[in-house]
Amino acid sequence: MANTIPDILAAGADSAPAVGAPGAPALTHAALRRHVQSTVETLNRHGIGRGDRVAIVLPNGPAMATAFLGVAAGAVAAPLNSAYRAPEFDFYLDDLGARALVAAARQDSPARGAAARRGIPVLELAPEDYAAGLFGLSGPAAGPAVHSGPAAAGDAALVLHT
Repeated sequence: MANTIPDILAAGADSAPAVGAPGAPALTHAALRRHVQSTVETLNRHGIGRGDRVAIVLPNGPAMATAFLGVAAGAVAAPLNSAYRAPEFDFYLDDLGARALVAAARQDSPARGAAARRGIPVLELAPEDYAAGLFGLSGPAAGPAVHSGPAAAGDAALVLHT
């Protein structure tokens, strides 16, 4: 039985496409698994680990999908609607107790101001052209990850405000 994101992703054949987008090479299951593992390691280096809530404010698309998988594989993903306004981001970031915000590099969003007011570091997501959904994360460290490594069975993977 699959209990974690990496367990679920293990089912895909290595060379089979996992993520696609018009005009971009498909990301294979093997590459997706490596990318998710790399994302968990990057989060850990930025002080984010199991049980830490990470707000994600990205437009819909392959990078949003793979960012969700990468964050949920090693922390608690909390995707937020990128169309929210400043008061909504203020409320949601506060309510979540977010340890970090993942936002698109070079894109302005009221989420950045809400994060700054709370001292929440922003991790910049920059898509890479190698395949659909690949990205790099950069930003300030939030301190050491208390619980590093991939999430375990029973760990929360997702918080959705409805």
